[in-house]
Amino acid sequence: MTETTILLVGHGTRFHGGNAETERFAEQWRTQRPDWHIETCYIEWADRLLDAGLDQTAATARRVLVLPFILNAAGHVKMEIPAAVEAARRRHPGVSFAVLRHLGMGPEIKRVLAEQLDGLMADLAMPDPRTTGVILLGRGSSDAGANGELARMARFVFEETDHDLVDLAFTGITWPRLETAVQRQVRLGMTQIAILPVYLFAGRLTERIAVQVARLETQYPGIAFALAEHFGFDEKIFALLESRVLDADLPAASLLECDGCKYRTAAQAEHLHDHSHTHAPGAQHEHGHAPHVR
Repeated sequence: MTETTILLVGHGTRFHGGNAETERFAEQWRTQRPDWHIETCYIEWADRLLDAGLDQTAATARRVLVLPFILNAAGHVKMEIPAAVEAARRRHPGVSFAVLRHLGMGPEIKRVLAEQLDGLMADLAMPDPRTTGVILLGRGSSDAGANGELARMARFVFEETDHDLVDLAFTGITWPRLETAVQRQVRLGMTQIAILPVYLFAGRLTERIAVQVARLETQYPGIAFALAEHFGFDEKIFALLESRVLDADLPAASLLECDGCKYRTAAQAEHLHDHSHTHAPGAQHEHGHAPHVR
């Protein structure tokens, strides 16, 4: 019986290599921390989903630290993971479960993005930042708070650089989209545009981004574009996850606020976005969003 198991909860993807990258990340983390017992599961589009991951780790550990390997706290983090853990506590009363904080948009991610931006500026031959626009490109969510986390990060980047324009765009669900942000920056006189996808690993959406940027290069032949890669294997991501685990015994320092929150339980019944994604690979994935009205 293991004293503590860390359960790394990824989002999951239908992309052929996306979940494999998460598994490779976990294997690298095990190599760095051979004294830790680290397991993985996913919210959707994987063989080992959240409930199964919780049950399997509970069978071999006295304590399970559930660590959402997710950047922004939308419905998966705020509702689905705490609800699944709450049910696991009922199934396994002899096991202690704690839900740690997701990655978030804090100083560690800010440093990752800053280094990526420095690399893109070098790729563009160090142009004037005042004529080089920056676009942070997120996944997009129906949760305004999750989108707001990325908006705050865009503001941090603006405050700490000399770029006149730092915009925010989303790949789906909400607006503005990448092409709208690019159009705005071109109209405002940017001659170079640096695009920072805020993504941990490759997936269907990162493929979509590459296609969109290729199309934009054709539409705007006079603009130099630079596109960053996803950053899940950056050493600062490993360090951030380790800090979550090491702080787990401090009073609520790294625990997810939504775990055990009475407001979450009430909100879950009224939540308009369906986060019941613990389905098997190949099942239909329908978010059922209302049409966007502008």
